Amino acid sequence: MAEIIKQISRVPEALAGFRLDHIAVKCFPDYSRSKLQTWIKQGVLQVDGQVYKNKDKLFGGETLSLNVEIEHEDRWEAENISLHVIYEDEHILVINKPAGLVVHPAAGNYSGTLLNGLLYHYPELASVPRAGIVHRLDKNTTGLMVVAKTLSAHSHLAAQLQQRTISRDYEAVTQGVITSGGTINQPIGRHPTHRLKMAVVEGGKPSITHYIVHTRYRSHTHIQVSLETGRTHQIRVHMAYIRYPLIGDTLYAGRLQIPKACSDSLAKELQYFNRQALHACRLGLIHPTMNSMMTWEAPRPEDFQQLLQALQDNQDGK
Repeated sequence: MAEIIKQISRVPEALAGFRLDHIAVKCFPDYSRSKLQTWIKQGVLQVDGQVYKNKDKLFGGETLSLNVEIEHEDRWEAENISLHVIYEDEHILVINKPAGLVVHPAAGNYSGTLLNGLLYHYPELASVPRAGIVHRLDKNTTGLMVVAKTLSAHSHLAAQLQQRTISRDYEAVTQGVITSGGTINQPIGRHPTHRLKMAVVEGGKPSITHYIVHTRYRSHTHIQVSLETGRTHQIRVHMAYIRYPLIGDTLYAGRLQIPKACSDSLAKELQYFNRQALHACRLGLIHPTMNSMMTWEAPRPEDFQQLLQALQDNQDGK
C-alpha cells in the first residue's frame, strides 16, 4: 500500500532570488526541509514541470508541483503490544512508556518494540516515518513520549525538536549528594572504545542538560532534569561525567555501591532496582494544528516511588 501526495503551489514574488529548497519549505510547510530536498533530488517536486536542483534560484511566479508516492513501512511487523495512551487526537498521541519497552527496532530487538505496537493499534502510521516516532526514551527509562499520527504532524514536531521548543522534564536519582543545581554543557558522541556507550568527547554533538536538586538523602540525590538537546543517553552520560551517575545505571555507573550507614531495607532496594532511575515526568509542545502549548505529566512508576520511599526511610532512621 502507498499514499499518493499531489500538491501545487505558486512561488510568491517576495521569494524571488531564493534557492528552490528554501522556497519549497515556504510553499509546502507540512513537510520538513530534508524531506523536500530529497523529493527535489528525486524529481518528484518540479518547477513548471521541469526538474531543478536544490540550489537553483527562482524568479518568483513559478508553479511548484509535488507528486510523490509514499510507500508504507513494511519492514516491521505489527504486534499486539499494550500501549498506555494518555492523550490522543487525529494528529498526535502521547504515550506513557513503561520500563523494559524498546522504542524502535534495532539489532537484537526486531520485535516487541513500541513501534511494533503502534503499527498494530494504528495501521495508518505505516505511512509516517518510523511510525510517527519523533524522539526516543531508553529501554529502561519510563515516561512520556509524543507520536505523530500524520506526515505533517511529524514534520511539525521534528521542527520543534530542532528549534528546541519541545520541553522535556525528568526525575532522576543519583549516587552521591549534590550540593546545588547546575547546567552541563558538554558535547556527546560515541565512546571511543565501547561501542554500546556514549561519552563526553571532543567533537561530539552539542549537548545541554539542566538539573536542580529536589531532595538530598544521606548518600543520594533526587533531582529534576530538563533537556535543551536530545542526545542518546544524554542525562545518563552527563550525570556520570560530573561523577553523580544514576542509581541502577549499570552501563555508566559501574558496579553497585552500597553506602555506609545504609539500612537493610535500602540496601535491598538498591540491589533489586534493576534499571536506571530515570523518569520522563513532563512533556510540553506546540500542537501541530491548534498552535497552542500543551503539557502532560506522568506520575512516578511504582518502582521509582518505592526507591524514593526507601531513601526517605533511611534518612529518617527507619
